[in-house]
Amino acid sequence: MTSDEQTLLNHYNINTLYPTAWPIEKNESDASGDEQSTNMTKRLAHSRSKSRYSALIRNGSDRRSLVPGSEKTGDGIENLVQKDEPDPLGGPDSVVRILRQKGLPVEEDQRLRNRFLLSSTTFSPTLYLSHVHSDASTQSLLRGLESLSGSIDQKSASLKVLVESNFERFVRAKTTIDNVYAEMRNQGTDTPVAELPRTRSRITSKGSAHFRNSSAQGPFSSRGVDKPLPSDKKKHALVKESEYGVQGIKAPLIEVAVKAEEIWGPALGGRAREETLKSAMASVEECREIFEVGPALSSCIKRKDYDSLVGEYRKARRFAEEARATANQASGGRGSLTDSQVYRVVITARMWSGVENQIDDFKREIWRRLINVEAPPPPSAGQNTPDEPMALIGVLLELGVEDNPIWFWLLSRYDYLKTKIAASFERSRVEIEILRRRLANSEPPPLRTIIAHLKGPRDSASHNKTHHLDTPAVLELWDLIHSSVCYLLSTAGGLLGEVIEFWDKAQAFIDGKTQRTLPTGLDGQSERHHRLSLDGIKDLQKGFVELIEILRDSVFAFFAEPPIEDVSMLYSPLPSTTPTTPKSAVFAPFAHQDSRFRFDASNPPPPSPKRGEGWEDYAFWPPHANALSGTHYLDKVLSLVGTAAMELGDLRPVSSSSRVQEGLKTLINGTRERCVSALAAAWIRDAEMFHLMETFARSSDRRELTKLPAYFLAFEKAVLSGLDRLVYVPGVTSKAGSSILITPPTSTTLKLIRRDFTKTIYVLLSDMIKDAEKRSPRNNTLILQPMDTASLSLNDSLDDTKGKSQSTRLLLTMSNIKYFQTDLIPQLITHFETSFSLKIPEETRTIKDALSQIEAKLFKSYTGPSAEKLASTIYSGITSPNWVPTTDRPTELRPYVYEALLQLVYIHTEVSTTAPSLLHAIISHLFERIVGSFLDAIRARTDRYSLPALMQATLDVEFVAGTMSQYTTAAAGALQEEVYRELDQRTDKSARARLQKELPDMRAILKKLREGTRGEFSCFRRARAKT
Repeated sequence: MTSDEQTLLNHYNINTLYPTAWPIEKNESDASGDEQSTNMTKRLAHSRSKSRYSALIRNGSDRRSLVPGSEKTGDGIENLVQKDEPDPLGGPDSVVRILRQKGLPVEEDQRLRNRFLLSSTTFSPTLYLSHVHSDASTQSLLRGLESLSGSIDQKSASLKVLVESNFERFVRAKTTIDNVYAEMRNQGTDTPVAELPRTRSRITSKGSAHFRNSSAQGPFSSRGVDKPLPSDKKKHALVKESEYGVQGIKAPLIEVAVKAEEIWGPALGGRAREETLKSAMASVEECREIFEVGPALSSCIKRKDYDSLVGEYRKARRFAEEARATANQASGGRGSLTDSQVYRVVITARMWSGVENQIDDFKREIWRRLINVEAPPPPSAGQNTPDEPMALIGVLLELGVEDNPIWFWLLSRYDYLKTKIAASFERSRVEIEILRRRLANSEPPPLRTIIAHLKGPRDSASHNKTHHLDTPAVLELWDLIHSSVCYLLSTAGGLLGEVIEFWDKAQAFIDGKTQRTLPTGLDGQSERHHRLSLDGIKDLQKGFVELIEILRDSVFAFFAEPPIEDVSMLYSPLPSTTPTTPKSAVFAPFAHQDSRFRFDASNPPPPSPKRGEGWEDYAFWPPHANALSGTHYLDKVLSLVGTAAMELGDLRPVSSSSRVQEGLKTLINGTRERCVSALAAAWIRDAEMFHLMETFARSSDRRELTKLPAYFLAFEKAVLSGLDRLVYVPGVTSKAGSSILITPPTSTTLKLIRRDFTKTIYVLLSDMIKDAEKRSPRNNTLILQPMDTASLSLNDSLDDTKGKSQSTRLLLTMSNIKYFQTDLIPQLITHFETSFSLKIPEETRTIKDALSQIEAKLFKSYTGPSAEKLASTIYSGITSPNWVPTTDRPTELRPYVYEALLQLVYIHTEVSTTAPSLLHAIISHLFERIVGSFLDAIRARTDRYSLPALMQATLDVEFVAGTMSQYTTAAAGALQEEVYRELDQRTDKSARARLQKELPDMRAILKKLREGTRGEFSCFRRARAKT
């Protein structure tokens, strides 16, 4: 803008040099009354000499708003309402700022803001107090009232001074206005203005006028109106009879309208114009189809009606060819064109130009959509889903294009899948690591939770319920891992399915099957695009193999590599997409930002702590997960891997490439070995925790056993079955051709399973011995669960689960070990050999030897204290000085015999009520020790045995032997013979001879003694068979 233009804008106070309407704000006046009366004469005197744009000029004497902070309304008129003002109650200096802090849109909504400003006529005290002073106390409101009262008093005083100082001006302005109005109203009458009543009173009634002596020199003085005005001027007076001054110009306006009608009427309604319009309408009607082609094309494009679009395009092309032929005929000198033909050629050319522009834009849009289009979902049963890519390719072929849309779509589809596989895998890998880190840095589950999950396989109702397998956090991570692998390798809705579908499409194009349904275009110009070159076919095969290798390497890296360190992908900005990268390449299953993966970029989850745990080296194993959840989910994952490999192996580019097949074989075998290794580590860890569930509560099925063997048997079978599925992948190996890709497990893998199988049994047996041999029972209430209490039988009490005496624990442990030897271990070995088709004689022999050693150790731990106590009782009794009878023929047993037998009765009761299967072995062993104690005690006496002493020893030994006859063994019988030989050696020949004579009487005494103690020692008698 030049300086002159800017000067004009400033001079006339306008915004543009070419205004279209009179500025509304110029109709308003800011001048005061006294300035109007003073300048009225000058304006009337010099109105003819001024420019007609003088009203736009800003006068130097114009008054503007004197109120600071006042604003203009939407139409440009200023008002006295300020944009902001201080709190009238003496608060903050900005009311708008307080309202803005409270969230009110006072800056955008002027009406709302005025309701809070005291200077506005729409001020609302109630709304003001409820928002600005919503939390004010009563004291603060009272102080605000005092401040407001003082402010009002101050402003009232200022207004009084202002009115008094300007009162003369107000009266003078009122007088001038009244004089002018009276002159205009009385124009054309005989009443002079000077005769109007005047008054100098300052205080009058409401209807009275205020006059002062006006200057005699002014145009409105009495001298100027002494003479009456002409009568014809009455029509300009501001009265109703003269139509308020308009009557004078009304007749000329009517005459002008009549003249205009006489002059322009014929021109506007002439016949020539009518004929022209008829001719134009006829031409338009004749070429209606040409005019309708453009809008019809636009409508087809909007409705995506490709069939109608092609038809309209063919019609437009036909019109263009006809017009071209007509023009060529005229240019060849074979005749001239009529006006209608020329008109048709011209409008056809314009139509064809517009059609070509629309078609070019439409082709560009189709190319763009062809790049970004996704593969159609598989059709449901009984439904035919339209294939959008084929529809777009068909449209391009029908319209005719230079580039091959088939090849273009295949390449864009290849780029799309390549980008999507990489983005999907990386994002899923990072999200898995985020949850893995959070789980690793959290507190491990309590022991009661661990034991409850390890007991899961024993409950038959929980086989199909995954929530019993592990903690919710672990299962959440397992589900994420499974869903991620499923999204990568599933043939139904996964990336593998998209890759296979891409190859099926490409193979159909290579074989020429799809081209049969595609159009050849106008005059067959698109037929050349129906054939793919040999180089293009080879590139397609290489691209498909590359996609398979990317997918295979991604999955194998997840299982074979350790956990990743960099998780910045979740908060790093995404790279800008190129024109060839479809928007759908974003990771589909995680397109929404899950709250689980939101974290501060400056404070990402810390890495997993290194504590030497087995799961620290596996990115696919959740921290603190047990082997049960591992077998459940890894079975699913490995089945997905095997099924994916089988699906790929059946495709032609893979089956013909040994390198690709070896890669798939490595994927299956490598993933299988890593899964087995991770599961084996968790297996050992669970076995180490298994002894914690031993509460020595009786099994409801077999009272001599605790619940631990049944839990362990179910756990081991579940893990072995899971390992069997991992090693042989039964869901995949049953298919034809699976032997090519899925090989039998390696010897290293089987050796690992054999070793860990044996180790889990050793670990449990060792812990069982430690728990049983503890002198003070550990507090097992920590692992007592409500489910455990509910599973107790009626014969159990809660005290049974809180701890047992050492002897009871030893007996129950020995009974468990006996069950391990006879039943549990043979079951597990048979299950192992059946599952893996592998004999393990060395491990079987080693386990049996270990069980025998453990049994002997526990047997010794239990019987040792009792045997020593019995031996001490017998030894002290026989070696006592009072043992020798004082009579020649003893008829009673010594007290030590009863004491020893009562000890055996207690042991018999404890064993028979705790582990009846061990009763005979324990009592027989203790009887052997008793007989041996007799032999040691007899040998310990230094003096020779007299006949009474010999008879007493014979009575004691024979009574014990007769009472314990049910538990006599060969060793006990041999020791008893040795006792009698020792007695013979310690007596003389005469005593032995006399003893033979006393034997009948001694038998009678023994019989009497047995009859007398039948009730005390009846537990040692053989139970009679029930008839």
